[in-house]
Amino acid sequence: MGLGVAAMLALAGCQTADTSEAVIKLDRAQGSEENIASLSSVIAANPQDPEGYNVRGSAYGRAGEFRRAIADFNQAIQLNPRFYQAYANRALVNRNLGNQKEALADYNSALQINGNYDVAYIGRGNLYRQVGQLDSAFNDFNKAISLDTTDPRAYHNRGLIYQARNQHAQAIEDFSKAISLSPSSPEPYNGRGISYLAQNDDDNAFSDFNTAINLNGNLAESWANQALVYERRGEREKAKRSYSQALRLDPKYEPARAGLARVKGPAA
Repeated sequence: MGLGVAAMLALAGCQTADTSEAVIKLDRAQGSEENIASLSSVIAANPQDPEGYNVRGSAYGRAGEFRRAIADFNQAIQLNPRFYQAYANRALVNRNLGNQKEALADYNSALQINGNYDVAYIGRGNLYRQVGQLDSAFNDFNKAISLDTTDPRAYHNRGLIYQARNQHAQAIEDFSKAISLSPSSPEPYNGRGISYLAQNDDDNAFSDFNTAINLNGNLAESWANQALVYERRGEREKAKRSYSQALRLDPKYEPARAGLARVKGPAA
C-alpha cells in the first residue's frame, strides 16, 4: 500500500493550498448588496477616510467582485500610502486574479511598512508555496509564528511543508496546533491524518479523516483519505464506497479515481 500513501502525500502538498488560506472565500453576508450599500453610504459621508474603502474592498472581494475590490484598495492606498492592511488585502485579491507579481509586490510593501504584520507573512508564504519556493515560504511561516500569531494558517501551511520534507512528527505538531486554533476546520485534520498514515498509525489517521468528514462532508479529499485507510485494511467494499463518494463530489479528483481503480481490480 506504499503507493497509496505516496499519492496521498503528494495530494496533501497541493490540495489544501487554497482551502487553508488564500483564495477569498465568498461570503454572502459580508459580500451582500445590502452590506455593500451600507458601506457605500459610510464612504459617501466620509470620502477621505481610507478605512471605508478598505472595508468595502474586502466586501467586494468576498462577493467575487475583484475589480471593484482592487479599485477600493487603490483608493484607500492613495488616501493613506502607509495603509499596510490595504496592501495585504489587495495582494490577496491579486492572487485570486492570478496576478502573482503584483501580489508579491503588495505583500512586500505591507511588510516594508509594518515588519511585524503576521497576515502579510502568511499571505506571502502561501504565495511562495504556491509557486514551489518552499524555503521562502517556510521562512515566512516561521516569522509569523515567531510573532505569536494566532492565525491557524501559519501552522497548517508550515505543517504542509514539513510533510513535503517527510518530517512527519513536526508536521503532526503543527497540524495539531492549527486544530487547537481552529477546531472546526477540516483541512488540518486531513493534513495530520496523512502524516499519521506515513507513520503507519492508521487508527489515528482514520479518526482524523472521519472528523474531517463530520466537519464538512463535501470535501472529496476527506472521503478519499478515509477510503485509503479502508483499502489498507483490506475492506475493499467500504473503500469503493468512499472513493466513489469522493468522485461524486469531484469527478476530476485523481487520487480518488486511481484509488477506485485499485480496489475494483483483482483482489491481492
